[in-house]
Amino acid sequence: MANTAQARKRARQAVKQRAHNASLRSTLRTAIKKIIKAVEAGDKVAATAAYSENVSVIDRIADKNIIHKNKASRHKSRLNAAIKAMSAEAPVAAAAKVKAAPKAKAAPKTA
Repeated sequence: MANTAQARKRARQAVKQRAHNASLRSTLRTAIKKIIKAVEAGDKVAATAAYSENVSVIDRIADKNIIHKNKASRHKSRLNAAIKAMSAEAPVAAAAKVKAAPKAKAAPKTA
């Protein structure tokens, strides 16, 4: 527990900031899901419109350092690639590329 007045205030501020950051992360996830949903629906025009509407949300959250700028760029790149691939292949396959598989954990080292 914080002992000084300054530390107590910083703890209060950290709680408020954490809640605000969580809200922004939720907004980011919602924006990404809107684009993925449009891609899965198979309508390239709607997917392009959803992308152009929500790319500013992704950039704005990256500017606030909620996520790293490279992560934002990676999301935008993969979503855009899924939209571009829509005319060439099935919409479900294009959307599957957007969702990256979780990384496999390395085996523990034995001494």
